[in-house]
Amino acid sequence: MRRIIKNGTVVTAADTYKADVFIENGVISQIGANLTAPDAEIIDADGCYVFPGGIDPHTHLDMPFGGTTTRDDFETGTIAAAFGGTTTIIDFCLTNKGKTLRSALETWHAKSKNKAVIDYGFHLQIVEANENVLNELPQVIEEEGITSFKVFMAYKNQFQADDETLFRTLIAAKEHGALVMVHAENGDVIDYLVKKALADGNTDPIYHALTRPPEAEGEATGRAITLTDLADSQLYIVHVSCAEAARKIAEARSKGIEIWGETCPQYLVLDQSYLEKPHFEGAKYVWSPPLREKWNQDVLWNALKAGELQTLGSDQCSFDFIGQKELGRDDFSKIPNGGPIIEDRVSILFSEGVKKGRISLNQFVDLTSTRAAKLFGLYPKKGTIAVGADADIVIFNPDTERVLSAETHHMAVDYNPFEGMQITGEPVSVLSRGEFVIREKQFVGKPGSGQYIKRAKYGKSQQAKTIETAAK
Repeated sequence: MRRIIKNGTVVTAADTYKADVFIENGVISQIGANLTAPDAEIIDADGCYVFPGGIDPHTHLDMPFGGTTTRDDFETGTIAAAFGGTTTIIDFCLTNKGKTLRSALETWHAKSKNKAVIDYGFHLQIVEANENVLNELPQVIEEEGITSFKVFMAYKNQFQADDETLFRTLIAAKEHGALVMVHAENGDVIDYLVKKALADGNTDPIYHALTRPPEAEGEATGRAITLTDLADSQLYIVHVSCAEAARKIAEARSKGIEIWGETCPQYLVLDQSYLEKPHFEGAKYVWSPPLREKWNQDVLWNALKAGELQTLGSDQCSFDFIGQKELGRDDFSKIPNGGPIIEDRVSILFSEGVKKGRISLNQFVDLTSTRAAKLFGLYPKKGTIAVGADADIVIFNPDTERVLSAETHHMAVDYNPFEGMQITGEPVSVLSRGEFVIREKQFVGKPGSGQYIKRAKYGKSQQAKTIETAAK
């Protein structure tokens, strides 16, 4: 079906202007004034922004952790993402020592098959960097289009890899055109602090934060940066939560080291005090890195504004409070780490960022869509509104006032970490490759309509000639 979005204000990472957007065969075919076609459906976006669909570079759907599995799978998770204005996710595929990378990918393809309502790709965890794994990497890149690899520096005896694994992965990524991602916390130090806290009888959720201090994140961030510089490679640091890590990234970038940083909405609007909520309510806010003291929020907002942090992920990893988070009622280390964030990621950044003057409208688009598209091999098909791009489009009302709540969200969990938060702005309609997934705030998509996306090598999208001039 041919569609024309009329009367809206188109916003990209570079420009803001009034225009009509003509969609044919799932892509944007024209952008201009007073576009007409006798057989085209007219979509009125009067009073709304027309954004490129959000790209969430950090999700954990249908993921096993701590003896349980995240509540949101590729169906409920992507439906919630679409309601929130996200049209592409990149999920983390976990691997196991001694097993092939291919076997892990087969598991994740099975998890997602016939479920996703928006497009998706995978990052691939590297837990060991032996010859078998390193020899398999080029095949994964070429055949699967997976061009980003995750190394955990935390979760000792579970996900944590050693420095040799990280270093060898960085070298291989440089050679084969991939981007290495790290969860930067010092897992060995954290393991010691957790054991000591439990031995001392400290079991409440707040000790999750107190045993994962910001210094442990800052140290690991600095160490990962040093290894990246030594390998002459490139690095993306996920879920930056504190000043110690943000400053390490800014310093490295000022020296010309190829470092990229991501933060998440929870670190921008919530703080460590939430883990002290009575009656075990603090368990709802247990994720890693933990929430920090409130003053860190200003540091992160300033880093976003200055371009020292470049993307906003959700780190979606949802567990019910009843029955799942409760697994750690007598031992904070057994509380499943993660929270339901995917649906509110875009709107929180708009409301707290754009509406409050912390970032510009164009920065908002870059942070929620364009930069991730460029870093992870999706641009220019995704991440912008331009002729030739996929028609992944969000029609967004900037003036709607609403309250975030578990009663109204579309995630499969029994709580919302932002419960009661008043925000301004809301996705009204969301299109994926030209087809409505959300129409007038109602789900009209179809499970299985989302496509697995093979991504370009690192640098290809970064250096791609922009097509945004076609929109002018």
